[in-house]
Amino acid sequence: MNEDITLTLTTDEVAMLVDALEVDLEGYLESSKEAESTGNRSEVKTFNDAALRIQTLMAKLQEYVPE
Repeated sequence: MNEDITLTLTTDEVAMLVDALEVDLEGYLESSKEAESTGNRSEVKTFNDAALRIQTLMAKLQEYVPE
């Protein structure tokens, strides 16, 4: 199911994706904190795993965003 794809994006489009991922990341980190406060370890792991995957993708994309 994990197939490589090729896309052509402008740097503005990549920057938009990075911004959206940052918001998504914040949501997962907040959800992880909430799950931790209620002692739900499985949700903490799920949210932390999602946050890590988002951070990894953001790192790949950020190299294409001009400063």
